[in-house]
Amino acid sequence: MQYYVDGFRPGDPDVSPKAANLDIGDRTDSALPDTVDVLIAGCGPAGLCLAAQLARFPDISTLIVEPKQGPMEKGQADGISVRSMEMFQAFGFADKVKREAYWVNQTTFWRPDPEAPQNITRVGIAQDVADDQSEMPHTIMNQARVHQMFLDVMKNAPTRLEPSYGVRVRDLTIDTNTDDHPVTVILEHVAPDGSIDGLSKVRANYLVGCDGARSAVRTAIGGKLHGDAAHQAWGVMDILANSDFPDVRRKCLIQSANEGNVLIIPREGGYLFRMYVELDKLNPDERVANRNLTSEHIIAAANRIMRPYSLDVKEVVWWSIYEIGHRLTDKFDDVPPEQQAQRTPRVFTAGDACHTHSPKAGQGMNVSMGDTFNLGWKLAHVLRGLSAPSLLHSYSAERQLEAKRLVETDHKWARIMSAPPGKSELDGSEMPRFQAQFIQNLEFTGGLAVQYEQSSIVGTPEHQHLATGQILGKRFHSARVVRLADAKPMHLGHVAEADARWRLYAFAGRDDNGERDGAIDRLCTYLLSDPASPMRRSLREGQDLDAVIDLRAVFQQDFTKLRFEIMHEVLRPEKGKYGLRDFEKVFCVDHKSGENIFELRGIDRDRGCMIIVRPDQYVAHILPLDATTALSDFFDHILLPSA
Repeated sequence: MQYYVDGFRPGDPDVSPKAANLDIGDRTDSALPDTVDVLIAGCGPAGLCLAAQLARFPDISTLIVEPKQGPMEKGQADGISVRSMEMFQAFGFADKVKREAYWVNQTTFWRPDPEAPQNITRVGIAQDVADDQSEMPHTIMNQARVHQMFLDVMKNAPTRLEPSYGVRVRDLTIDTNTDDHPVTVILEHVAPDGSIDGLSKVRANYLVGCDGARSAVRTAIGGKLHGDAAHQAWGVMDILANSDFPDVRRKCLIQSANEGNVLIIPREGGYLFRMYVELDKLNPDERVANRNLTSEHIIAAANRIMRPYSLDVKEVVWWSIYEIGHRLTDKFDDVPPEQQAQRTPRVFTAGDACHTHSPKAGQGMNVSMGDTFNLGWKLAHVLRGLSAPSLLHSYSAERQLEAKRLVETDHKWARIMSAPPGKSELDGSEMPRFQAQFIQNLEFTGGLAVQYEQSSIVGTPEHQHLATGQILGKRFHSARVVRLADAKPMHLGHVAEADARWRLYAFAGRDDNGERDGAIDRLCTYLLSDPASPMRRSLREGQDLDAVIDLRAVFQQDFTKLRFEIMHEVLRPEKGKYGLRDFEKVFCVDHKSGENIFELRGIDRDRGCMIIVRPDQYVAHILPLDATTALSDFFDHILLPSA
């Protein structure tokens, strides 16, 4: 973490200096602005993830509205994938989550006892996060707590962004003939009793609907959710309880012979845990509300399924009854396919507004945040004049495909979870299907199966062999390194913040130690001095050299054999109003730990390479260190040159 670049100031370094001449964060709920750059509808994980990104930019005005009267207190989602934890690291609160959360280290599997099928018995234990899948754990924490961490990021950002509660979208119109705040949004002010207490009109450059499965934003742009329902009622409850069941503090998948299935998720704090409990089959024309099911029904069903063990519930903290549905909207923005060449998007949907699925794979909150982590940097690029508005077409193209994969995978998982055990499973001759499918799905449930296809922001694979463990279109896979200037061991991926900057990681060849005219030095000279350099071309007046593209170099030698003072000035830039030197751009292999990033990530040790990583941490391109023309050509399609 770097601070003091513009002078010493006491206090919490997570609290940024307040931006001058901005008042959106000081407005009351009833006094909404007339115009904003981005209006976000909904304070769920998708909306807050987007707001937390945009809040750091004083030159972007953002308004986020929520119909509830205040922040969430008891959340529905609780699973945080390792991919989301990597994202939280970029926001600065991953360590706080790790401290507070339950860590899912193992998952156990229970099925009917072949000797006494009315009882369940443990049949397997699986490691929940595969070795070297991520440096982050799979964690469980109340969704409301995750919301609060995003709210803290927003409130501590230069814009001091806070939600306007008791406000929701009623309708919107888009004027396609103007670029001056073309989205007119009618907002309802919702009183504590649910009545409407007035209307407001706000004009926005962009509107993002993170307003749930009944999204008013999606409806207004003609979007519909398509899919099916499993006609199966499930109950979910967070409880404080005593039980003789031995795995109550491990994630468990439990399958009974005739009574259904249970999924146990231990929660943070050491005592609380969640149970997903299979209840009744529903008729094709029946809704779950028709059954009038209660928390008592959930508890009774859990006790039937878990025999011979029992559950003594002391307190039900939160509960709900739901029906599994798998639905996907036909578009994630307002532009019809036939008009993409003539129009760029002005309205987007994210999270449950465009995809719904079962909660048992723990993907709802994670995929929703993934949507807006993808969208946030693109909006920032366009609004700040770094990229053309056509970049925004990539949001729907990338996230709709991933949502489709999610819905299909979750559909299969939900069916397997609800299926009765087969004969071979009951007699113990075969691994239960739900256990086999769980193991097969580990990359998916970790959030690591996302792979964006080749496009203007994901390059071609001709140089993939230079870094076989950093797959194009997938997230940058971090590994340990040592920072040269202070010998600090750390993860290379942790240098990336949620600041809409690109990362350019230059991995040196075997004999390159940073000296004059080596491959790293020549690359740095190009980036600093050549008129075609994307680093030079993208800079705006008054910006630091790394304001858009953040270069980091990694060498293979031990830090005792490298000299910081001979590194190229691009790797020792002077920054801020005092021109203070940045000492945190150069790294080497962590020989002490034995974790060699070149070996772990398949990086060519003779030639090295450069890896371009997008602001949302996905690998955009892999190039040889001397491929400067290809580097510039790639960024020329994304970044606009400065005036």
